[in-house]
Amino acid sequence: MINFNVPPFTGKEMEYIRQAVENQKICGDGEFTAKCNKWIEERTGTAKCLLTTSCTHATELAALLADIKEGDEVIMPSYTFVSTADAFVLRGAKAVFVDIRPDTMNIDENLIEDAVTDRTRAIAVVHYAGVGCEMNRIMDIAKRHDLYVIEDAAQGIMASYKGKALGTIGDFGCFSFHETKNYSMGEGGALLIRDETYVENAEIFREKGTDRSKYFRGQVDKYRWMNYGSSYLPSDMNAAYLYAQLEMADEINDIRLARWNRYRELLAPLAESGKIELPFIPEGCVHNAHMFYIKAKDMEERTALIRFLKANEILAVFHYVPLHSAPAGLKFGRFHGEDRYTTRESERLLRLPMFYKLTEQEVDYIAGKVKEFYHEG
Repeated sequence: MINFNVPPFTGKEMEYIRQAVENQKICGDGEFTAKCNKWIEERTGTAKCLLTTSCTHATELAALLADIKEGDEVIMPSYTFVSTADAFVLRGAKAVFVDIRPDTMNIDENLIEDAVTDRTRAIAVVHYAGVGCEMNRIMDIAKRHDLYVIEDAAQGIMASYKGKALGTIGDFGCFSFHETKNYSMGEGGALLIRDETYVENAEIFREKGTDRSKYFRGQVDKYRWMNYGSSYLPSDMNAAYLYAQLEMADEINDIRLARWNRYRELLAPLAESGKIELPFIPEGCVHNAHMFYIKAKDMEERTALIRFLKANEILAVFHYVPLHSAPAGLKFGRFHGEDRYTTRESERLLRLPMFYKLTEQEVDYIAGKVKEFYHEG
């Protein structure tokens, strides 16, 4: 069976975990956490990176820093993972969903402004498949309405929009290092902060509401409870696992892009004949081959294709069920405007296997079976 995902592994992970254990500091903010933070800061240009236990927790930190309160509204796409909404709903805010663009599956930048009310506090954008949203337009809307922009860049590390790393354009950016991502620590994430004036509060929220970070830097002689917060620090053993992959980030990225391009080359004839649709990369966007998806005619055809591929030892999967149609979405959110594309496109989208160790021969086999299903080949 060709799995949909195999967590990345470079070979140095166990050695680095051993080093973390021998350092006798396996809790948060050890040597490898510092190395990961520095690597992300240098590669993205963000003012500050703080490794977290998940992208969910990074987004929760962003909500705290944006001072999201009960009664506030946060505009976001419905086609996203639950964490995008959870972070704000936990603060008592309402999720205001708007439709997506069918070409990129990202939030439609042309529909955001109409959803702004006097209660709107932030715009949460999701860079689906590591392809950037139309950030220039979104940042302009945010500036004119005095709104925070929080980038859910869970899938976006090593990707960019008009020369800027995803996660560094808005006020706060959030990465994921879950086992399904391009670089993994099992469970993990990172908060990227554009403006250094937020760093001190971020450290306090992340360290259970204390100024413990300043204490370890020798800036205070004892640490105190300063504000509310929680424990958002990952173990340094997890960071050690991640750092082994960050050292090889370019190699991993190049291999994934090669497989992505191979898929596109082999499946182009099906797209040209109108049987499927392939991913679209807008001008100015550099993606990271986080996923390769195709769109079938409808849900019925997609279901049949999933079954056909599974019968041929290939695990392909669909993706998000739109949040606005879920029980919690109905309770904690509302859809602004017309759902022209969110539900329809979500029912067509199918993700093919994509991971670091996927071989060209496996891509050829998978693409061949997709062609066979469509009687082309």
